[in-house]
Amino acid sequence: MARVIFYSKPGCKGGTKQKVLLTAAGHEVIPYNLLTEPWTVERLRSFFGDRPVAEWFNPSAPKVKSGEVVPEKVDEQTALALMLKEPLLIRRPLLEVGEQREVGFDVQKIDAWIGLQALDESLQKISDNLMKENLQGCSHGHGHHHEHDHEHQKQGNCKH
Repeated sequence: MARVIFYSKPGCKGGTKQKVLLTAAGHEVIPYNLLTEPWTVERLRSFFGDRPVAEWFNPSAPKVKSGEVVPEKVDEQTALALMLKEPLLIRRPLLEVGEQREVGFDVQKIDAWIGLQALDESLQKISDNLMKENLQGCSHGHGHHHEHDHEHQKQGNCKH
């Protein structure tokens, strides 16, 4: 079982489901608030590996959804500067196990990395149900429009 450092937005249902799935597999999850973490360019960059810059961004971030920030048109240095200034732009969660770091919650990738098999039958049903959901983003369906005010986002009061 792994010790997973888990950076996410407090109160987000998607992040809660991701943590439940990890815990059901026997991993120790150490949660941190992605929005208040004192990020540096080097440390934040280490989570993105060789992914294209556009995949570093949270597609549900208000500035991305409004078109104010277009991830496909941003270079690496600009992306990191934007994310340090406004952590809501960072794709979530950021995961760290030992020296390896990842961004997002790709179930197959995480299962291959640290394993997501439930510890016992009672947890297996919960895990099976969660794995049927899209755990990459918010836990609501497509077409749902986010109507958060900026102050709630800073506090992490995600209603999803």
